[in-house]
Amino acid sequence: MARNWTPDSWKSHEARHLPAYDDGQALESVEATLRSYPPLVFAGEARALKAELAEVARGQGFLIQGGDCAESFAEFHPNNIRDTFRVLLQMAVVLTFAGKLPVVKVGRMAGQFAKPRSAPTETKDGLTLPSYFGDNVNGIEFTPESRRNDPQRMVRAYSQAAATLNLLRAFAGGGYANLRQVHQWTLDFMGRSPWAEKFAETADRIGEALDFMEACGVDPATVPQLQGTSFYTSHEALLLPYEQAMTRQDSLTGEWYDTSAHMVWVGDRTRFEGSAHVEFARGIGNPLGLKCGPSLEPDVLLGLLDTLNPAREPGRITLISRFGHEKVESGLPRLVRAVAREGHPVVWSCDPMHGNVIKSESGFKTRPFDRILSEVRGFFAVHRAEGTHAGGIHIEMTGQDVTECTGGAIAITDEALGDRYHTHCDPRLNAAQSLELAFLLADMIRMETTDRQADAA
Repeated sequence: MARNWTPDSWKSHEARHLPAYDDGQALESVEATLRSYPPLVFAGEARALKAELAEVARGQGFLIQGGDCAESFAEFHPNNIRDTFRVLLQMAVVLTFAGKLPVVKVGRMAGQFAKPRSAPTETKDGLTLPSYFGDNVNGIEFTPESRRNDPQRMVRAYSQAAATLNLLRAFAGGGYANLRQVHQWTLDFMGRSPWAEKFAETADRIGEALDFMEACGVDPATVPQLQGTSFYTSHEALLLPYEQAMTRQDSLTGEWYDTSAHMVWVGDRTRFEGSAHVEFARGIGNPLGLKCGPSLEPDVLLGLLDTLNPAREPGRITLISRFGHEKVESGLPRLVRAVAREGHPVVWSCDPMHGNVIKSESGFKTRPFDRILSEVRGFFAVHRAEGTHAGGIHIEMTGQDVTECTGGAIAITDEALGDRYHTHCDPRLNAAQSLELAFLLADMIRMETTDRQADAA
């Protein structure tokens, strides 16, 4: 257990990007309500994820982490949850089949509500209101009623997260993730993507493998790994009153866990020295993510690793790089070298989304697919040069047929962005673009595996 830590010790540190509530008693009442609610996840599940991530840190697996930029109350629907889950399954199958490595599946789901803001307020036409901090804080509509920071929204976020988790667990273990269903995972609107056809070919080969196993006397129906899958949830641990209220002491080990998600991460804007968010994260037993951008110095990163993982436990820390396609090959190597030199057992994952946002000529915020792909290729190139494992991908995506990121095989144009631009915050890859990225990722993983085998020989 962390020394000199309590679930509320973060309050004595500097907390940035937290909303200000005008009714302290209402906030305390909501926190008390959340403390009385059941945990959303269990400590044993978080430990299972940590064990799987430890294998990734050793180079024996790959992490795929994806989902909404920011979940919303308005888009909450079982079909949206199902479709994002099935695209993540498709991506994982492609990567597993091509890379011959187990794939750890983590959704940005069931809790990814809060967003950091550059300023606490926003002004339009002379009216100044609180900035939009995410649906668990206030509403996106620019009105005094909507933009009021309302602690009661945390209770609604808990309820939505609980319902989402319930559905995800049913999908993961109730037959939907059965590899015999692999053909049924392709969404109808993806038929016009060339990658959908390639996925169908992969599904055919998986079916043939299952038939072969059955002919050899191995009944796939009795193999748990073929009947379902492990699926975990994650979000940025930004809204600390909510995270603290969901933190419970495990009855088996005595350790503290944030039971709002299996994995939480500290963002690029909140990982500074003396940060309340780092202080909170250091005391919980969950696997932790840490965003690493161009402003992060190697010595600062090593200090954060010593703080967050003093025992150097494999699987505890996932470093999520977010440099932008033009900076990744110049900025990432010094961090990779410093971590390798000090022997910290981390998972290196690539977030190719946040450093590649542009404003389109049509006025929409977008992310060009070629820039996303370029950063992923740069990430793999750095790890290949440094002899380290490119261990994961962290993307903002959806199973919906949105038009938010330009490019890809279907070639969404600047002019088409307005057709189905639905995000509450940042642009997401749609299902077809996500699957395309998975196939291109699979080629990179194959190359890394080939290089490693050649070095071993």
